[in-house]
Order: sequence, then C-alpha cells, then structure tokens
Amino acid sequence: MRSQAQGLTTILGQMIPAEGTPGAEATVHWAEIAGRMHSIWTEFQVEQLTKASDKAPHFADPARWIGTAEAVFRQLPFTNPDVQHKLWNEGLNLVNTVFGQYGLGAQAQRQAGAQAADAPAEELDLPRKDRRFADPEWRRQPFFAVLHQAYLMMSEQMLGMADAVEGMEPGRKAQLQFATRTMVDALSPANFPLTNPVALSKAAETRGESLVRGFENLLDDMRKGQLTHTRPGAFVLGENIAVTPGKVVFETPLYQLIQYTPATEKVLKTPLLVFPPWINRFYILDLNAKKSFVRWAVEQGITVFMVSWKSADASMADILWDDYIAAQIEAIDTVRERLNVPSVHTIGYCVAGTTLAATLAVLARKGEADKVASSTFFTAQVDFEDAGDLKNFIDDQQIETVGRLSPEGYLDGRYLAASFNILRGNDLIWSYVEKNYLKGEDYPAFDLLHWNSDVTNLPARWHRDYLRDLYRDNRLAVADSLSACGVPIDLHRITTPIYIQAGRDDHIAPPVSVWKLTRYLAGDWTFLLAGSGHIAGVVNPPSSGKYQYWTNDSSPESLDEFVAGASEHPGSWWPHWAEWLRARDDEEVPARGKRKPGGRGDRVIEDAPGRYVAGR
Repeated sequence: MRSQAQGLTTILGQMIPAEGTPGAEATVHWAEIAGRMHSIWTEFQVEQLTKASDKAPHFADPARWIGTAEAVFRQLPFTNPDVQHKLWNEGLNLVNTVFGQYGLGAQAQRQAGAQAADAPAEELDLPRKDRRFADPEWRRQPFFAVLHQAYLMMSEQMLGMADAVEGMEPGRKAQLQFATRTMVDALSPANFPLTNPVALSKAAETRGESLVRGFENLLDDMRKGQLTHTRPGAFVLGENIAVTPGKVVFETPLYQLIQYTPATEKVLKTPLLVFPPWINRFYILDLNAKKSFVRWAVEQGITVFMVSWKSADASMADILWDDYIAAQIEAIDTVRERLNVPSVHTIGYCVAGTTLAATLAVLARKGEADKVASSTFFTAQVDFEDAGDLKNFIDDQQIETVGRLSPEGYLDGRYLAASFNILRGNDLIWSYVEKNYLKGEDYPAFDLLHWNSDVTNLPARWHRDYLRDLYRDNRLAVADSLSACGVPIDLHRITTPIYIQAGRDDHIAPPVSVWKLTRYLAGDWTFLLAGSGHIAGVVNPPSSGKYQYWTNDSSPESLDEFVAGASEHPGSWWPHWAEWLRARDDEEVPARGKRKPGGRGDRVIEDAPGRYVAGR
C-alpha cells in the first residue's frame, strides 16, 4: 500500500506541465491536488516513524506478498512450452476478437456482427463477463476492454492450472488453489488507479477530489491497521445497535451475563441461554429492532440470557478451551439458580457451538445432562474434515505464525478479521479498495458491516490449541481424544434434543461440515438448511421476507439425501425453530420477580449491553 501511494503521488507530479508551457494554466488545479496528496503522504510518513513495529502480519508485508506470488507461480506450469503456446494463441485470439468489436484489427471485417468504432459501450459483446467490470467505462475504450478481458482469460488459465496440478498432497493442493485464487483476485486491474477507467473517470469528474479523499481513506486504514467497511461513528452501542432492554446480572473476568427484559406477561418456564462466538461481538444477534434475534425471541415469550465475552488482553494469556467450557457450564448453573429452574435451553453460534457440543459431552459424562433441556447450533462444526477454505490457514507454519503475532499472550483481532476477509476477497477487500480508495466514495452506514469490523482479541494459547487440535488434527471427532474439566470428551454420549441450522452458502462453516454433527449424536435431532451464508443465513427475521429454508422429515443419511428429499419454505426459519422449542416444553409462568431483571430486590451490575462488548 505504501508503494502504491508513493507511486501515485510521483506519477501525478510528472503529469503536471511546467510553468509557462502550453496548458499550464489549465492544470494549476492538478498541481494543487498533487501538492495536497504529497503533503498528506509526508505527514503520514513522519507520523509513522514513531510507530515502527516488527509485528506486521503476512498479509500486510508487500515483500511477503511478492514471495507468496512467486511461490504460487513456481508451482504452476508456466514454463511448459505447450502451456506457453496455448496462452499465446488464446491471448492473440482474444485481442483480435476484442479489437474486432471496435472495428479494429484483422478480424474487424470478418467478424460477424462487428460493432462500429463509435458503437455504444453497452452494445459491445465481449467474450467474458464479470461484475467487477460491469461499468460501461471498461468497454468505452479498446485498451481497457482488452486489459480486463486479458485479465479474466489469464485468471481462468491460472485457476485451471492450479486445479490440474497432480502428485500433490490434497491439503497442499487446496492451499495452492486458495493462494492462486487470492493472488488472481489481488491482481485485478480494477484494484489499481491507473488501470481502472472508472476511477480515472471519477477523478476527471471531481477534478481530482476523489483521489484526495481516497488517499485519505487509504492512509486512515493504514493507521489503524484495518480495512474500513462502514462510516466511522455511525453506530453507538446501546443507542442504535444492541438496544434490546436488559441488565447485566452476573460477570466474571471472562464474560458478562445479560438478561433481557420480558415483553410479554407470561414467558416459557425454561429460559434460553445464548452463547455467541468470542471471535466476534454478541450483538450480531441484536443489531437493531428489525434484525434482532434477541428482541424477536423475547417477543415470543422467551426469557433470554446472552453471554458477552471479554475481548482478550494480557491477563488472559493462559486461557484454554477448558476455561470456555467451564464458563458455559457456570453460566448454565447461574441461570438455573437465578430463576430456580431445573434446566435451560441453549444456543451455540459458530465456535461457541463447537464448544457447546463439548460442554454437553462433559455434562453427559458427569451425569448432569439434564441441566440442558435442548441445544440449538447455529452454523457450528464438530468434525473439521470438510471445514472449507479456513483450513488453508491451518498448518504448522501458520500455527507458528500465530505465536509470533501474540507476544503479549493474545492475538490482535485485526489479524483474524483480515483472514476472514481474504476468504471473500472480492466482496470484503477489493470492492472497498475500488470504492473507497480509488474512487474516494463515502462509506455507508451499514450496521452489519460495522459489526464485521468490530474485532475482538483472542487468547493466543487457546487459539493455537484450537487450530491444532480441532482444525488440523480433528480430535473432537475422536471419542476421548480430548479432555476438559477433568473428563474425556465423547460426543456420542450426547442425548440432549438438538436443533442444527446450517447456511446453504456458508463459506466459513460449510453445510456439509455442519451436517456431520448429526453423525455423533445419541439423541433426537432436527436439521434445517437455511438460505444464504454464515451471517445472513442466521440473522433473517420474519419481517424481512427474504431467503428460504429447507426441512426433511425423513431420516436422511447424508446432506445430499437431505437436500434431495427436502421441502422448501419461503422466508425466515425462526418461527420453525420457536415451534420446535415450544414442542420440547410449553409450560409458561408469569413474567415477574427475577424474570424482570433489575426489579425490587434484584441486584444487577449495569444496563445492557454492558462494558465487555465495548472493550478493545
């Protein structure tokens, strides 16, 4: 990024005519633009001199990116004469085909239906299409048309080469395919100012102001070490996000326990305890009144408790997976004691769902399974054999890197956020580079994107063990291979009624991986496949009228069998889940006493959403 920024200011300076030459007066404004950018860059460089750090992660070090690219290219057969011959012929044919669309070159006369040179860009029929190049500016001039078409052709070839590599261990081949795709995405001409005609057109239209705004956006992100997705200051906890009324009723150094204020006169006797992932903030389930799963559940007459995990700091360096399992058991017991009930319903989302499965196995081993009336799993995995692209980050070298990035005992959440963004690079990285850096557009006020950027730190020791034991070695799937709280973990002992939700398009917890939980349970289970992915597949309120879900009342043995015999239902799956929950036990009690947190005689700590969710 620094190299790109410095290069841009240098190029701008060279494009300005010297004083007294023709056109100099007309370019005074551009001289001012270049001067402003140079001044901004100089101030940034001076500022960074006092903040030098040797902790830059792999993805923030340009030299390492070049090394990664070289490693990828070395494994692809570019030196093969047959491959070179094929690339040359296909490239030459592509260039002639594209130029022919403009009435240029040898094919201009022969090409059936060739467009005139002045034909509207929208009417050109280029061989390859991609939404990154949908703007007519990419077709308005032959140069940019050939440029992006050649890029798309080369992308196809590189990805095809990676897929065709033989004699490589499957895990290594998957890493090569992922690295190739990542490099291909990064090298798009849409990502660079001088090869993006849309950015150049915007610069001309705004007389350079878009360049200045984009440059400022770039340097702001470099200062904070994180890509910005939404307008800073647009959302405030407790004011326009995480606003469902409630109280923090219990806390430990690891988590706070929130109880939400009832919205109905009667509530289900058995309360609901939600465990969100500690790699994100809990308010993904309480974004706003329209999207909030918490508010909706409260309105269904459910007493809802939410765990708010603390973002890790140096004091949490020795935290292990055992501590999170023990915390879940402690929270279960706290809710039971507070409301004087024998059991609770539970929800585990993502990594907290993985942990909840271990918690249920521990309780079963101890003869305490009846503390949990039911468990629901949102996009959670227990068998990591088919865990998707995240496995490309999990090998001995990557695990060792985690240790180097965590000298104080915790992993900075920005590293993890960048890893997740890379999984969907075009959507979560490069589209923002183009919009906010190259075109200088304002950031949107989008609550989901704000949450996505609101990172949390992780205990390094826990994170390292989690990657090694679960993702790399898949030990949770092996009975008694892991232990917690003094007992071995065997998922086959779980007899608790289970509801499993998976997202059809989930790239973090693929549905084929989530499905595998059904193979380890000894009790009744219900599986549901929701439309969309890891977030939108979960956060889909009935009022939105979006997506769909699938159910299958038979006894499928695989996800393919489930899909083949599934019934599709329009809209949100939340009502289906609420019906399933009430079918377990529909006894109701008045919403009074400690069912209303903070009432007379009830000592609470503070209002929801609490302090921990705001910690950095």
